[in-house]
Amino acid sequence: MLQQTQVKTVVPYFLKFIHRFPSLNDLAESDLETVLKMWEGLGYYARARNFHKAAHIISKHLNGAIPDDFSEFKNLPGVGNYIAAAVQSIAFGHSFAVVDGNVKRVLARLYCIHHPVNKPSNHRYFQIFVDRLLDTSDPGTFNQAMMELGALVCTPKNPQCNQCPVSEFCNAFLSDKVGSYPCRVKTKKIPTHHIAVGIVHKKGKLLITRRQLSGLLGGLWEFPGGKLEKDESASSACIRELKEETGITVKIKTHLTTIHHAYTHFKIKMDVFNCRYISGKICLNGPIDFKWIQLKDIDNFAFPKANLKFIPMIEK
Repeated sequence: MLQQTQVKTVVPYFLKFIHRFPSLNDLAESDLETVLKMWEGLGYYARARNFHKAAHIISKHLNGAIPDDFSEFKNLPGVGNYIAAAVQSIAFGHSFAVVDGNVKRVLARLYCIHHPVNKPSNHRYFQIFVDRLLDTSDPGTFNQAMMELGALVCTPKNPQCNQCPVSEFCNAFLSDKVGSYPCRVKTKKIPTHHIAVGIVHKKGKLLITRRQLSGLLGGLWEFPGGKLEKDESASSACIRELKEETGITVKIKTHLTTIHHAYTHFKIKMDVFNCRYISGKICLNGPIDFKWIQLKDIDNFAFPKANLKFIPMIEK
């Protein structure tokens, strides 16, 4: 399901993904690296890992049948209340109402709900309201309609109230307070981390390392590096991080570029350096694997989007 991701962004990935994995069994039998490569650039890689795990469970332990029971389905990796309610209502017609950001916004305006939509503990209030509204005779269509209403009509800015099919029931519209809803609590400023990354050249090959399977960007390949320490230059951090992560000594050749990239809860400023291998044997501290690859083979590996921004700049 499309949590925090727009349909227009996902469509090309979906088509490519379905072409590569036309059945659930095809997905289950594939290795994780192939799945991550097909997902590359979309972000939220934990979803890909969990999707792959869930497909394996369904294929190997549930006779290839997706559970039509809410609790059983929710036990699959990566499935929470929202996904479970959406799938169970749309695929099986079970009476469960979904609550996502779009639905919260619609409800907040319909009922002038003062509970901030971005405070997790308030989720239950919005669930109560939408449960009362749910059309139990066709819950799947109702859920899709609510999500689409929020995505296309009851938008965060400049909502199309003159086209809204429920404006005559909307308390915010009737009281001319649409701009006051939904309520939100102020969040802390997103921090920016300064990172140094090294492209290590050795006899015509480049060093890449693989991140641990759990956590942010789990299972993806990347050029090694890490955060700058206090009062440390980016070039010094690059040399130090490569030594700590891989055990090798390098010399900075050139500064390739500076990349800016935003994640959900933080931003990064990434200084990228071309480095020459000097000495040492690879001894990993953090990454779970490494490879020396030729640049022509780089498309065989799945990289984080921040790496994808500078890979085309690497010279042969």
